[in-house]
Amino acid sequence: MLRGLARAAAQRYGAPRPRGCGSGAGVPVHQVDLRSDTVTKPGPAMRRAMAEAVVGDDDYGEDPTVRELQEKAAKLLGVERTLFVPTNTMANLISVMGHCQRRGSQLLLGQECHLHVYEQGGVAQIAGVHSHPLPDLPHGTLDLADLERMVTRGLGSPYHPVCELICLENTHSSSGGRVLPIDYLHQVHRLARSYGVRVHLDGARLMNAAVALRVSPARIVEHCDSVSLCFSKVGKPLAASRTGDRGGARRSQLGSPAPVLAAAGPGPLQHLPRQGPVPFPSPSRQPQGQRGKPGGAGRQDSLLSSSQGLGAPVGALVGGPKDFIEGAWRLRKALGGGMRQAGVLAAAALVGLADAEEVLLRDHQNAQRFARGLQELASPICSVDVAAVETNVVMVTVDGLAPEELCRRLRAVSAAEVAQTGRAVRVLLFPWSERSVRAVWHRDVSAQDTELALRKWEFVLRQLGP
Repeated sequence: MLRGLARAAAQRYGAPRPRGCGSGAGVPVHQVDLRSDTVTKPGPAMRRAMAEAVVGDDDYGEDPTVRELQEKAAKLLGVERTLFVPTNTMANLISVMGHCQRRGSQLLLGQECHLHVYEQGGVAQIAGVHSHPLPDLPHGTLDLADLERMVTRGLGSPYHPVCELICLENTHSSSGGRVLPIDYLHQVHRLARSYGVRVHLDGARLMNAAVALRVSPARIVEHCDSVSLCFSKVGKPLAASRTGDRGGARRSQLGSPAPVLAAAGPGPLQHLPRQGPVPFPSPSRQPQGQRGKPGGAGRQDSLLSSSQGLGAPVGALVGGPKDFIEGAWRLRKALGGGMRQAGVLAAAALVGLADAEEVLLRDHQNAQRFARGLQELASPICSVDVAAVETNVVMVTVDGLAPEELCRRLRAVSAAEVAQTGRAVRVLLFPWSERSVRAVWHRDVSAQDTELALRKWEFVLRQLGP
Protein backbone atom coordinates (compact mmCIF):
# COMPACT_ATOMS: atom_id res chain seq x y z
CA MET A 1 0.00 0.00 0.00
CA LEU A 2 1.35 3.38 -0.95
CA ARG A 3 1.42 5.75 2.02
CA GLY A 4 1.92 9.43 2.57
CA LEU A 5 2.13 10.69 -1.02
CA ALA A 6 2.68 14.17 0.33
CA ARG A 7 4.52 15.67 -2.60
CA ALA A 8 2.05 14.40 -5.17
CA ALA A 9 -0.84 15.55 -3.01
CA ALA A 10 0.68 19.01 -2.67
CA GLN A 11 0.94 19.28 -6.44
CA ARG A 12 -2.59 17.95 -6.89
CA TYR A 13 -4.21 20.33 -4.44
CA GLY A 14 -1.99 23.35 -5.18
CA ALA A 15 -0.26 25.70 -2.76
CA PRO A 16 -2.46 26.63 0.21
CA ARG A 17 -3.40 30.20 0.90
CA PRO A 18 -2.19 31.86 4.10
CA ARG A 19 -4.61 31.82 6.99
CA GLY A 20 -7.29 34.46 6.69
CA CYS A 21 -6.75 34.93 2.95
CA GLY A 22 -9.43 34.53 0.33
CA SER A 23 -13.14 34.57 0.92
CA GLY A 24 -16.14 32.31 0.84
CA ALA A 25 -19.26 34.11 -0.34
CA GLY A 26 -17.90 37.36 1.08
CA VAL A 27 -16.80 35.82 4.41
CA PRO A 28 -13.05 35.69 5.21
CA VAL A 29 -11.69 32.16 5.00
CA HIS A 30 -10.10 30.75 8.15
CA GLN A 31 -7.44 28.18 7.29
CA VAL A 32 -6.38 25.32 9.58
CA ASP A 33 -3.30 23.48 8.30
CA LEU A 34 -3.12 19.94 9.70
CA ARG A 35 -0.87 18.46 7.03
CA SER A 36 2.27 18.26 9.19
CA ASP A 37 4.08 19.88 12.10
CA THR A 38 6.75 20.95 9.60
CA VAL A 39 4.55 23.70 8.10
CA THR A 40 5.18 26.20 10.89
CA LYS A 41 6.98 29.46 10.12
CA PRO A 42 9.50 31.45 12.18
CA GLY A 43 7.96 34.20 14.28
CA PRO A 44 9.41 37.58 15.27
CA ALA A 45 11.44 36.28 18.22
CA MET A 46 13.11 33.61 16.11
CA ARG A 47 13.81 35.97 13.23
CA ARG A 48 15.36 38.44 15.66
CA ALA A 49 17.54 35.72 17.20
CA MET A 50 18.71 34.64 13.75
CA ALA A 51 19.50 38.23 12.73
CA GLU A 52 21.48 38.91 15.90
CA ALA A 53 23.27 35.54 16.21
CA VAL A 54 26.98 35.57 16.98
CA VAL A 55 28.57 33.45 14.28
CA GLY A 56 31.86 31.92 13.22
CA ASP A 57 32.98 29.23 10.82
CA ASP A 58 31.32 26.04 12.03
CA ASP A 59 33.27 23.94 9.52
CA TYR A 60 36.31 24.92 11.59
CA GLY A 61 34.40 24.41 14.84
CA GLU A 62 34.43 28.16 15.54
CA ASP A 63 30.75 29.13 15.59
CA PRO A 64 29.84 29.93 19.22
CA THR A 65 26.08 29.71 18.68
CA VAL A 66 26.36 26.24 17.16
CA ARG A 67 28.60 25.19 20.04
CA GLU A 68 26.11 26.51 22.56
CA LEU A 69 23.30 24.57 20.88
CA GLN A 70 25.35 21.37 20.79
CA GLU A 71 26.27 21.65 24.46
CA LYS A 72 22.74 22.38 25.62
CA ALA A 73 21.33 19.56 23.51
CA ALA A 74 23.92 17.11 24.84
CA LYS A 75 22.84 17.86 28.40
CA LEU A 76 19.17 17.65 27.46
CA LEU A 77 19.61 14.26 25.78
CA GLY A 78 22.04 12.89 28.36
CA VAL A 79 24.75 12.12 25.79
CA GLU A 80 28.43 13.02 25.67
CA ARG A 81 28.24 15.05 22.47
CA THR A 82 25.92 16.21 19.72
CA LEU A 83 26.50 17.46 16.18
CA PHE A 84 24.36 20.03 14.34
CA VAL A 85 23.35 18.96 10.82
CA PRO A 86 20.96 20.44 8.21
CA THR A 87 18.20 17.79 8.34
CA ASN A 88 16.99 14.80 10.31
CA THR A 89 17.34 12.66 7.16
CA MET A 90 21.05 13.48 7.16
CA ALA A 91 21.22 12.82 10.90
CA ASN A 92 19.79 9.33 10.39
CA LEU A 93 22.06 8.60 7.43
CA ILE A 94 25.15 9.73 9.34
CA SER A 95 24.16 7.52 12.27
CA VAL A 96 23.70 4.45 10.07
CA MET A 97 27.04 5.08 8.35
CA GLY A 98 28.74 5.54 11.70
CA HIS A 99 27.48 2.25 13.08
CA CYS A 100 27.68 0.13 9.89
CA GLN A 101 31.25 0.57 8.66
CA ARG A 102 31.87 -2.98 7.43
CA ARG A 103 30.78 -4.03 3.95
CA GLY A 104 27.91 -6.49 4.17
CA SER A 105 26.37 -4.79 7.22
CA GLN A 106 22.65 -5.15 7.80
CA LEU A 107 20.21 -2.74 9.38
CA LEU A 108 16.93 -3.89 10.97
CA LEU A 109 14.01 -1.46 11.03
CA GLY A 110 10.24 -1.23 10.68
CA GLN A 111 8.75 -1.50 7.21
CA GLU A 112 6.69 1.69 7.73
CA CYS A 113 9.27 3.77 9.59
CA HIS A 114 10.36 7.11 8.18
CA LEU A 115 13.96 6.04 7.62
CA HIS A 116 12.85 3.13 5.44
CA VAL A 117 9.97 4.74 3.51
CA TYR A 118 10.66 8.46 3.22
CA GLU A 119 14.45 8.88 3.07
CA GLN A 120 14.98 7.63 -0.49
CA GLY A 121 16.83 4.49 0.54
CA GLY A 122 19.91 6.54 1.32
CA VAL A 123 21.29 3.84 3.59
CA ALA A 124 21.56 1.62 0.49
CA GLN A 125 22.41 4.04 -2.31
CA ILE A 126 24.91 6.09 -0.29
CA ALA A 127 25.98 4.02 2.72
CA GLY A 128 25.88 0.61 1.00
CA VAL A 129 24.00 -0.88 3.95
CA HIS A 130 21.44 -3.63 3.45
CA SER A 131 18.22 -2.79 5.29
CA HIS A 132 15.83 -5.57 6.29
CA PRO A 133 12.35 -4.21 7.11
CA LEU A 134 10.25 -6.00 9.72
CA PRO A 135 6.48 -5.72 10.21
CA ASP A 136 5.48 -2.87 12.50
CA LEU A 137 3.20 -3.74 15.38
CA PRO A 138 0.24 -1.39 15.95
CA HIS A 139 2.12 0.55 18.63
CA GLY A 140 5.07 1.26 16.32
CA THR A 141 7.21 -1.41 17.95
CA LEU A 142 8.93 -4.41 16.38
CA ASP A 143 8.43 -7.96 17.59
CA LEU A 144 11.35 -8.95 19.82
CA ALA A 145 11.34 -12.51 18.50
CA ASP A 146 11.59 -11.20 14.92
CA LEU A 147 14.50 -8.98 15.92
CA GLU A 148 16.41 -11.80 17.60
CA ARG A 149 15.76 -14.16 14.69
CA MET A 150 17.18 -11.67 12.19
CA VAL A 151 20.09 -10.66 14.41
CA THR A 152 21.22 -14.25 14.85
CA ARG A 153 20.61 -15.40 11.28
CA GLY A 154 23.82 -13.86 9.98
CA LEU A 155 26.03 -15.11 12.81
CA GLY A 156 28.48 -17.65 11.40
CA SER A 157 26.58 -17.92 8.11
CA PRO A 158 28.11 -17.01 4.74
CA TYR A 159 24.63 -16.72 3.20
CA HIS A 160 23.27 -13.75 5.15
CA PRO A 161 24.46 -10.22 5.93
CA VAL A 162 25.66 -9.48 9.45
CA CYS A 163 23.34 -7.31 11.52
CA GLU A 164 25.11 -4.27 12.92
CA LEU A 165 22.24 -1.95 13.83
CA ILE A 166 18.60 -1.76 14.90
CA CYS A 167 16.73 1.48 14.18
CA LEU A 168 13.63 2.56 16.09
CA GLU A 169 11.40 5.63 15.65
CA ASN A 170 9.91 7.47 18.63
CA THR A 171 7.28 8.76 18.26
CA HIS A 172 6.28 6.50 15.39
CA SER A 173 4.76 8.64 12.65
CA SER A 174 3.08 6.01 10.47
CA SER A 175 1.42 4.45 13.50
CA GLY A 176 -0.19 7.78 14.37
CA GLY A 177 2.42 9.33 16.64
CA ARG A 178 2.51 6.36 19.01
CA VAL A 179 5.02 6.42 21.85
CA LEU A 180 7.41 3.51 22.31
CA PRO A 181 7.30 2.37 25.96
CA ILE A 182 10.53 2.78 27.89
CA ASP A 183 10.41 -0.86 29.01
CA TYR A 184 10.32 -1.88 25.35
CA LEU A 185 13.32 0.31 24.54
CA HIS A 186 15.18 -1.32 27.40
CA GLN A 187 14.35 -4.81 26.10
CA VAL A 188 15.52 -3.98 22.58
CA HIS A 189 18.75 -2.48 23.87
CA ARG A 190 19.43 -5.48 26.09
CA LEU A 191 18.79 -7.87 23.20
CA ALA A 192 21.02 -5.87 20.87
CA ARG A 193 23.87 -5.65 23.35
CA SER A 194 23.81 -9.39 23.94
CA TYR A 195 24.76 -9.85 20.26
CA GLY A 196 27.05 -6.84 19.87
CA VAL A 197 24.46 -4.86 17.88
CA ARG A 198 23.84 -1.12 18.28
CA VAL A 199 20.53 0.76 18.53
CA HIS A 200 19.80 4.08 16.82
CA LEU A 201 16.72 6.13 17.68
CA ASP A 202 15.09 8.33 15.06
CA GLY A 203 13.93 10.99 17.50
CA ALA A 204 12.45 13.48 15.05
CA ARG A 205 9.53 13.80 17.50
CA LEU A 206 11.42 12.73 20.61
CA MET A 207 10.15 15.75 22.56
CA ASN A 208 6.56 14.64 21.94
CA ALA A 209 7.42 11.24 23.38
CA ALA A 210 9.04 12.80 26.45
CA VAL A 211 6.03 15.02 27.12
CA ALA A 212 3.61 12.10 26.66
CA LEU A 213 5.61 9.88 29.02
CA ARG A 214 6.35 12.75 31.43
CA VAL A 215 10.03 11.91 31.53
CA SER A 216 13.16 13.72 30.45
CA PRO A 217 14.37 13.08 26.88
CA ALA A 218 17.52 11.61 28.44
CA ARG A 219 15.41 8.91 30.11
CA ILE A 220 14.37 7.70 26.65
CA VAL A 221 17.75 8.11 24.98
CA GLU A 222 19.64 6.17 27.64
CA HIS A 223 18.48 2.94 25.97
CA CYS A 224 20.06 3.86 22.62
CA ASP A 225 23.59 4.16 21.23
CA SER A 226 22.77 7.19 19.08
CA VAL A 227 19.84 9.52 18.52
CA SER A 228 18.64 12.11 16.03
CA LEU A 229 16.52 15.14 16.94
CA CYS A 230 14.69 17.41 14.49
CA PHE A 231 14.27 21.11 15.32
CA SER A 232 11.55 21.85 12.77
CA LYS A 233 9.13 19.88 14.95
CA VAL A 234 9.85 21.61 18.28
CA GLY A 235 7.02 23.89 19.30
CA LYS A 236 6.43 27.42 20.47
CA PRO A 237 5.25 28.15 24.02
CA LEU A 238 1.88 29.54 24.91
CA ALA A 239 1.68 33.24 25.68
CA ALA A 240 2.93 33.73 29.23
CA SER A 241 3.13 36.49 31.77
CA ARG A 242 6.18 38.71 31.57
CA THR A 243 6.48 38.67 35.33
CA GLY A 244 6.28 36.02 37.99
CA ASP A 245 5.79 32.36 37.14
CA ARG A 246 5.85 32.09 33.36
CA GLY A 247 3.06 29.82 32.27
CA GLY A 248 2.15 28.90 35.84
CA ALA A 249 -1.52 29.73 35.44
CA ARG A 250 -1.66 27.81 32.20
CA ARG A 251 0.08 24.81 33.73
CA SER A 252 -2.53 24.72 36.49
CA GLN A 253 -5.26 24.62 33.84
CA LEU A 254 -3.51 21.73 32.12
CA GLY A 255 -3.28 19.69 35.27
CA SER A 256 0.27 20.57 36.37
CA PRO A 257 2.21 18.07 34.26
CA ALA A 258 5.55 16.88 35.46
CA PRO A 259 8.22 19.08 33.85
CA VAL A 260 10.38 17.03 31.55
CA LEU A 261 12.80 19.35 29.77
CA ALA A 262 15.86 20.16 31.82
CA ALA A 263 17.53 23.55 32.05
CA ALA A 264 20.38 23.22 29.66
CA GLY A 265 23.73 24.73 30.21
CA PRO A 266 25.50 28.07 30.18
CA GLY A 267 25.64 30.77 27.54
CA PRO A 268 27.91 30.83 24.47
CA LEU A 269 31.24 29.08 24.93
CA GLN A 270 34.43 31.11 24.85
CA HIS A 271 37.98 30.35 23.67
CA LEU A 272 36.98 27.45 21.47
CA PRO A 273 39.53 25.21 19.74
CA ARG A 274 39.78 25.66 15.98
CA GLN A 275 38.71 22.21 14.85
CA GLY A 276 36.48 19.30 15.77
CA PRO A 277 33.35 19.06 17.87
CA VAL A 278 33.37 20.56 21.35
CA PRO A 279 34.29 18.07 24.11
CA PHE A 280 31.14 18.06 26.20
CA PRO A 281 31.17 16.85 29.81
CA SER A 282 29.44 13.54 30.37
CA PRO A 283 25.98 14.02 31.89
CA SER A 284 25.56 13.01 35.49
CA ARG A 285 23.83 9.67 35.95
CA GLN A 286 21.39 8.85 38.70
CA PRO A 287 20.49 5.35 39.91
CA GLN A 288 18.46 3.41 37.36
CA GLY A 289 15.50 3.03 39.66
CA GLN A 290 15.14 6.77 40.26
CA ARG A 291 15.29 8.20 36.76
CA GLY A 292 12.16 9.25 34.95
CA LYS A 293 9.52 8.49 37.59
CA PRO A 294 6.81 11.14 37.64
CA GLY A 295 7.23 13.03 40.90
CA GLY A 296 10.34 11.04 41.80
CA ALA A 297 13.74 12.31 42.85
CA GLY A 298 15.28 11.22 39.58
CA ARG A 299 13.24 13.55 37.39
CA GLN A 300 14.91 16.69 36.11
CA ASP A 301 13.17 19.55 37.83
CA SER A 302 13.04 22.61 35.57
CA LEU A 303 11.75 23.67 32.19
CA LEU A 304 13.91 25.27 29.58
CA SER A 305 12.78 28.87 30.03
CA SER A 306 11.85 31.43 27.40
CA SER A 307 8.62 33.24 26.78
CA GLN A 308 8.75 32.99 23.00
CA GLY A 309 10.18 29.69 21.76
CA LEU A 310 9.20 28.85 18.14
CA GLY A 311 9.40 25.92 15.72
CA ALA A 312 12.74 26.21 13.87
CA PRO A 313 12.76 26.30 10.05
CA VAL A 314 15.72 23.96 9.61
CA GLY A 315 18.22 21.82 11.48
CA ALA A 316 18.70 18.58 13.39
CA LEU A 317 21.19 16.92 15.72
CA VAL A 318 23.03 13.63 15.99
CA GLY A 319 23.78 12.62 19.58
CA GLY A 320 25.97 9.90 21.04
CA PRO A 321 29.34 9.05 22.61
CA LYS A 322 32.41 11.20 21.98
CA ASP A 323 34.12 8.86 19.52
CA PHE A 324 30.89 8.31 17.58
CA ILE A 325 30.30 12.05 17.14
CA GLU A 326 33.90 12.57 16.05
CA GLY A 327 33.22 10.08 13.27
CA ALA A 328 29.87 11.74 12.55
CA TRP A 329 31.69 15.06 12.10
CA ARG A 330 33.72 13.54 9.27
CA LEU A 331 30.65 11.93 7.71
CA ARG A 332 28.76 15.22 7.81
CA LYS A 333 31.56 16.81 5.80
CA ALA A 334 31.54 13.98 3.25
CA LEU A 335 27.77 14.32 2.77
CA GLY A 336 27.99 18.07 2.19
CA GLY A 337 26.50 18.97 5.56
CA GLY A 338 29.41 21.04 6.83
CA MET A 339 28.27 24.66 7.05
CA ARG A 340 30.08 27.93 7.64
CA GLN A 341 28.20 30.64 9.59
CA ALA A 342 25.62 28.12 10.76
CA GLY A 343 24.96 30.04 13.96
CA VAL A 344 22.15 31.81 12.14
CA LEU A 345 20.36 28.46 11.95
CA ALA A 346 21.48 27.27 15.38
CA ALA A 347 20.01 30.43 16.92
CA ALA A 348 16.61 29.43 15.55
CA ALA A 349 17.03 25.95 17.03
CA LEU A 350 17.97 27.40 20.43
CA VAL A 351 14.79 29.46 20.46
CA GLY A 352 12.85 26.38 19.39
CA LEU A 353 14.24 24.34 22.28
CA ALA A 354 13.63 27.06 24.79
CA ASP A 355 10.12 26.22 26.01
CA ALA A 356 8.66 23.29 24.12
CA GLU A 357 6.84 21.41 26.86
CA GLU A 358 3.72 23.52 27.25
CA VAL A 359 2.98 23.84 23.56
CA LEU A 360 3.56 20.14 22.91
CA LEU A 361 1.21 19.28 25.75
CA ARG A 362 -1.34 21.67 24.26
CA ASP A 363 -0.91 20.02 20.85
CA HIS A 364 -1.53 16.60 22.40
CA GLN A 365 -4.66 17.81 24.16
CA ASN A 366 -6.02 19.47 21.02
CA ALA A 367 -5.42 16.27 19.04
CA GLN A 368 -7.27 14.24 21.67
CA ARG A 369 -10.12 16.77 21.72
CA PHE A 370 -10.45 16.48 17.95
CA ALA A 371 -10.38 12.68 18.05
CA ARG A 372 -13.10 12.55 20.70
CA GLY A 373 -15.20 15.06 18.77
CA LEU A 374 -14.89 13.10 15.55
CA GLN A 375 -15.82 9.91 17.37
CA GLU A 376 -18.91 11.64 18.80
CA LEU A 377 -20.08 12.46 15.26
CA ALA A 378 -20.55 8.68 14.81
CA SER A 379 -20.16 8.90 11.05
CA PRO A 380 -20.03 5.68 8.99
CA ILE A 381 -17.53 7.43 6.71
CA CYS A 382 -14.88 8.48 9.23
CA SER A 383 -13.73 6.74 12.39
CA VAL A 384 -10.86 7.18 14.81
CA ASP A 385 -9.33 5.08 17.59
CA VAL A 386 -9.22 7.63 20.41
CA ALA A 387 -7.09 5.36 22.59
CA ALA A 388 -4.38 5.39 19.91
CA VAL A 389 -4.04 9.20 20.01
CA GLU A 390 -1.05 9.56 22.33
CA THR A 391 0.64 12.69 21.00
CA ASN A 392 -0.07 15.25 18.25
CA VAL A 393 -1.12 12.90 15.44
CA VAL A 394 -4.63 11.63 14.62
CA MET A 395 -5.12 8.87 12.05
CA VAL A 396 -8.65 8.87 10.60
CA THR A 397 -9.98 5.76 8.85
CA VAL A 398 -12.11 6.58 5.80
CA ASP A 399 -14.78 4.16 4.46
CA GLY A 400 -16.88 4.52 1.33
CA LEU A 401 -14.97 7.55 0.09
CA ALA A 402 -11.52 8.09 -1.36
CA PRO A 403 -9.27 9.91 1.14
CA GLU A 404 -8.30 12.30 -1.66
CA GLU A 405 -11.95 13.27 -2.10
CA LEU A 406 -12.38 13.85 1.62
CA CYS A 407 -9.31 16.09 1.64
CA ARG A 408 -10.65 18.01 -1.35
CA ARG A 409 -13.99 18.63 0.33
CA LEU A 410 -12.37 19.74 3.59
CA ARG A 411 -10.22 22.15 1.63
CA ALA A 412 -13.07 23.62 -0.43
CA VAL A 413 -15.18 26.54 0.76
CA SER A 414 -18.72 26.85 -0.60
CA ALA A 415 -21.62 29.26 -0.39
CA ALA A 416 -23.65 26.44 1.20
CA GLU A 417 -21.14 26.21 4.06
CA VAL A 418 -21.32 29.94 4.71
CA ALA A 419 -25.12 29.92 4.55
CA GLN A 420 -25.49 26.98 6.94
CA THR A 421 -22.68 27.65 9.41
CA GLY A 422 -21.95 31.35 9.06
CA ARG A 423 -18.28 30.51 8.62
CA ALA A 424 -15.82 29.75 5.85
CA VAL A 425 -13.18 27.27 7.00
CA ARG A 426 -10.50 25.57 4.93
CA VAL A 427 -8.86 22.48 6.50
CA LEU A 428 -5.67 21.21 4.88
CA LEU A 429 -4.86 17.51 5.11
CA PHE A 430 -2.94 14.89 3.16
CA PRO A 431 -4.34 11.46 2.29
CA TRP A 432 -2.14 8.99 4.15
CA SER A 433 -3.16 5.67 2.65
CA GLU A 434 -5.91 4.17 0.53
CA ARG A 435 -8.20 4.22 3.58
CA SER A 436 -6.90 6.94 5.88
CA VAL A 437 -5.93 10.56 6.32
CA ARG A 438 -3.52 11.94 8.90
CA ALA A 439 -3.94 15.15 10.90
CA VAL A 440 -1.00 16.66 12.80
CA TRP A 441 -1.22 19.37 15.48
CA HIS A 442 1.47 22.01 15.93
CA ARG A 443 2.11 25.45 17.38
CA ASP A 444 0.03 27.22 14.72
CA VAL A 445 -3.16 25.29 15.53
CA SER A 446 -5.00 26.59 18.58
CA ALA A 447 -7.91 25.15 20.53
CA GLN A 448 -10.21 27.43 18.53
CA ASP A 449 -8.69 26.18 15.27
CA THR A 450 -9.29 22.63 16.46
CA GLU A 451 -12.95 23.38 17.13
CA LEU A 452 -13.36 25.05 13.74
CA ALA A 453 -11.73 22.07 12.01
CA LEU A 454 -14.12 19.73 13.81
CA ARG A 455 -17.13 21.82 12.76
CA LYS A 456 -15.89 21.83 9.16
CA TRP A 457 -15.52 18.06 9.31
CA GLU A 458 -19.07 17.80 10.66
CA PHE A 459 -20.39 19.95 7.80
CA VAL A 460 -18.63 17.86 5.15
CA LEU A 461 -19.85 14.58 6.62
CA ARG A 462 -23.38 15.92 6.79
CA GLN A 463 -23.16 16.92 3.12
CA LEU A 464 -22.02 13.40 2.26
CA GLY A 465 -25.12 11.97 3.91
CA PRO A 466 -25.68 9.15 6.44
